[in-house]
Amino acid sequence: MSEVAPLISDLATILIIAGIITVIFKWLGQPVIVGYIVAGIMAGPSISLFPTVSDQANIKIWADIGVIFLLFAIGLDFSFRKLISVGASAIFSTVIIVCGMMFLGYTAGNAMGFSHTSCIFLGGMLSMSSTAIVFKAFSDMGLLDQKFTGIVLGILIIEDVVAVIMMVVLSTLAVGKHFEGFEMLESILKLAAFLIFWSALGIYLIPTLLKRLNRFISNEILLTTSLGLCLGMVMIATKAGFSAALGAFVMGSLLAETDKAEEIAHIVQPVKDLFASVFFVSVGMMIDPAMIWEYAVPVFILTALVLCGQVLFGSFGVLLSGQPLKIAIQAGFSLAQVGEFAFIIASLGISLNVMDKYLYPVIVAVSVITTFLTPYMIRLSDPVYCFADRHLPQFLKDYLTHYSSGTMTTRHQGSWHKLIRSMLVSVTLYLVVCLFFIALFFSYAYPLVMGRIPGMKGSLLSFVLVLLIISPFLCAIIMKKNNSVEFRKLWADNRFNRGLLVSMIVIKVLICIIIVMGIIIRLFNVALGSGLILSFLIIVVIYFSKRIRKRSLSMEKQFLENFQGTAGTFPQEEPETGETSTEKNHELSNK
Repeated sequence: MSEVAPLISDLATILIIAGIITVIFKWLGQPVIVGYIVAGIMAGPSISLFPTVSDQANIKIWADIGVIFLLFAIGLDFSFRKLISVGASAIFSTVIIVCGMMFLGYTAGNAMGFSHTSCIFLGGMLSMSSTAIVFKAFSDMGLLDQKFTGIVLGILIIEDVVAVIMMVVLSTLAVGKHFEGFEMLESILKLAAFLIFWSALGIYLIPTLLKRLNRFISNEILLTTSLGLCLGMVMIATKAGFSAALGAFVMGSLLAETDKAEEIAHIVQPVKDLFASVFFVSVGMMIDPAMIWEYAVPVFILTALVLCGQVLFGSFGVLLSGQPLKIAIQAGFSLAQVGEFAFIIASLGISLNVMDKYLYPVIVAVSVITTFLTPYMIRLSDPVYCFADRHLPQFLKDYLTHYSSGTMTTRHQGSWHKLIRSMLVSVTLYLVVCLFFIALFFSYAYPLVMGRIPGMKGSLLSFVLVLLIISPFLCAIIMKKNNSVEFRKLWADNRFNRGLLVSMIVIKVLICIIIVMGIIIRLFNVALGSGLILSFLIIVVIYFSKRIRKRSLSMEKQFLENFQGTAGTFPQEEPETGETSTEKNHELSNK
C-alpha cells in the first residue's frame, strides 16, 4: 500500500481543496472553472496555506485522463453531422486565426529578442485555444445550445487537428532547420487517411453492433464498453503518431452517430466531471506567483496579445465566413486563451533543445491567466456587440447583414461541378479505406498466413483473402456516380460530354487496376505486362459480379443508415416501372 498511498493522498488533497473552493465560488456566483484554477494555485507548491501534493507527476496522469474524457464528451455532443453543418465556416475561421496568431507571435517574440526558432514555436503556441477549457466554460454557463458555441467548438476541433500537423512541421523545422515539404505532406495525408478510415469503419460497425446487442446492454455494460472504446481509440491514435485527445474525440463522434448517444453521454458525465476537475486543478498548480513577477513584462505583453489577437482574428474570421456580427464577436471572445496544446508544443521545443527554456514558464503563466479570464471574456462579448451595434454606421451594418445572408444562401452549381466534386469525394473515401485495409492485411494477416503456409500456396491464399476484403470497395470506386442525375444529364446534353464522362470512368478503372497490380507484384514474381493483363481481368470480374455488387451496395446502405441515424432516410430516386431490386439499389448507390 506504500506505493499507492502518495497517489491516493494527492488525489484526496486536490479534490477536498477543489470542493471547498468551488462551493465558495458557486456561492459567490462565479464560474466553477475559475474555482478549480484557484484551488490548483492553493494546492500547488507555491502557496503553503493548504496541504501540498507530494508528487505532481501523479496529478499530471490524472489530468491527462481528464483531457481524454473531456474530448470524448465533446465528440459525443458534437457529431460529424454537426461538424459538417458548420464545417466551412469553422475551417475558414481557423485558417484566419492560426495564420494571424502565428504572425503576431513571431513578431512579438522577435521584438522581445527571442531566437528565430523560439519565435516560430511561440507563434504556434499562441494560435491554439483550449477545447477543454472553452467546453467547460460553455457547460457551466449553460451556453452549449447557442449557435455560436457550435461554431467555436468546430474551430477548436479543427485547431486540434492543425496542432497535430503543426507539431510535425515544427519537429521537422527544429531537426532539419528547414521545412521538409515531402515529410509535411506525408504527415497530412497520414492524418487524413487515419480520420477517413476510422470514421468510415466506426460509423459502419459501431451503430450496427450496438443495435444487435441492444437487449444485452445495461447501463453498467454501456459505460464499460464506451470507456473501453474511447481508450482503445486513444491507444490507436497514439500508436499512429497522433494525440490522445484526437483519438478520444474521434470515438466520441462515432458513438454520437448511434441511437445510444444521449444515454452514453448521461452515464459518462460523472466520470468526465471527476477527471476534468483534476485537469483544471492541475492547470492552476502550474502557476507560480514568483515566476509571473520575474517574467512580468513578457507575460503581460503575450497575455494582451492573446486576448486582443484571438478576439480580432477570431471575430474577423467568423465574420468573413458568413456569420452575423453578433455570432462573430461571441466566437472571437470565446477563443481568447492559450490551450493545453501550447504545453505540448513547448515541451517539444525544450526536448529538442531548440527553444529558449524560460519561454516555457512564460507560456504556462499566459495560459493560466487567459484561462482564468475565459468566462469573463465570454460574458464581455454581449456588451461589446451592443456597443458596436450602436456605434457602427448604418451602411456598414446593412452591408454586413447582406454579406452574411448572401454567403449562407446556397448558390447554383453546374452539373459538372456537382459531378466532379461528388465523384472526387466518393473515390477518395473508398480509395483510402481500400488502401488502409491493404496496409493492415500486409502488416498483420500476411505474416501469419505465410508463417503457416509458406511458398506459392501462402501467396495465393493471401491474394484471394485481400481481394475478398477490398473487392466491394473497388466495385464502389468504379460504379459510384455513373448513373447519377448529373451524369445522365451531361450524357444527354451533347457528344462532347460523353467523351469526358467515359474518360472519368476509365480513370477510375485504372485506379483499381493499379491497386490490384500492386498487390500482384507484391505477392508474385511476374512481369509488368502479365500483371497488368491479370489485373484488368480481375477488375472486369469484380465489376460484373452480382454478388460483389450486392455486397458493396449493402455496405453502403448500412453506412448511410448509421450515419443519418434512421433507416431509410437517405435520398432515393424514383424508379422506373419494372425496375428490379438490384437496379433500385444501384440507383441508390449512385446518389
